Amino acid sequence: MAKTKEIKPKDEKKNTSLRLNSKTLKALKMRAIEEDRSVQKIVETLIEDYLRKTGKKSR
Repeated sequence: MAKTKEIKPKDEKKNTSLRLNSKTLKALKMRAIEEDRSVQKIVETLIEDYLRKTGKKSR
């Protein structure tokens, strides 16, 4: 029987929508491919950096 990975509350992800200009989204996707990273990871990192910079906690 396959085991399912238990998600801890601090690791839980929530969905949100983000609307971007089509040129911006295309550039972001291309950069993600160049860096072998997901758009999700890039956006999450940018938000976490912003929150740290502005003195807010992200987690």
